[in-house]
Amino acid sequence: MTENILAPEIAPRGATGSWLHRYANPGRFLRLAQPALPWLAAFSIILTVTGIVWGYFFAPADWEQGNAARIMYVHVPAAWVSMAGYAALAVCSFFSIVWRHPLADLAAEEIGPVGAGFTFVCLISGALWGKPMWGAYWVWDARLTSVLVLFFLYLGHIALIRAFDNREHGYRAAAILALVGAVNLPIIVFSVQWWNTLHQGNTISLTGGSKIYITMLYPLLIASVGFYMCFLTLVTTRLCSAIMERKTRALLLAAAERAA
Repeated sequence: MTENILAPEIAPRGATGSWLHRYANPGRFLRLAQPALPWLAAFSIILTVTGIVWGYFFAPADWEQGNAARIMYVHVPAAWVSMAGYAALAVCSFFSIVWRHPLADLAAEEIGPVGAGFTFVCLISGALWGKPMWGAYWVWDARLTSVLVLFFLYLGHIALIRAFDNREHGYRAAAILALVGAVNLPIIVFSVQWWNTLHQGNTISLTGGSKIYITMLYPLLIASVGFYMCFLTLVTTRLCSAIMERKTRALLLAAAERAA
């Protein structure tokens, strides 16, 4: 019933029968996502609280920055999630433009506010960390500035979707912005290597030795996984609500047509 109601509004446009459209059906997505939401929420809360409490109260202080560095257990996960969220936004925009994936536009629309929220947390926590280290809440450092640009890209995406009377036009414009703005992601990652910045270099590396004590790395990774799961939970919840909202609107329109 859900699939038939939603199909006229967000059916695959120019579907090629590829595997992408197998999970594009809103009804199928709801059947997969809704049972998983309580588990996602529970694990995200447990991991986030465990990582932050471990980092703030049991992990050792940084040898150079002291207790001020403990804010990294919020700042670093928020930074990682903000970039990963925008990468997901760009992927959804690519699917929307190339394959007309029916859930891609909705997913991108719901990722935007959540990603902007995590980016805001990253900026605020970075400012609180920067004050004792640099003597100022904000400096026009390359990495800080590029993350601020990321925040504005999120806000621009949110605004563009709602800037047109025809929502499809808003989706297309926002998708183009998301793809163009993805150029900012490598700038954020490599800014500390390309320019002489105040921001410290990367302390965790997948290819080389990490510059962080293992007793500090464990809570940081646990908190990061919790932040990622929190992001996934929030986006999935918003996406399910958006689908149900369209279902309700379609039912009301169908009832009005029958009454007429």
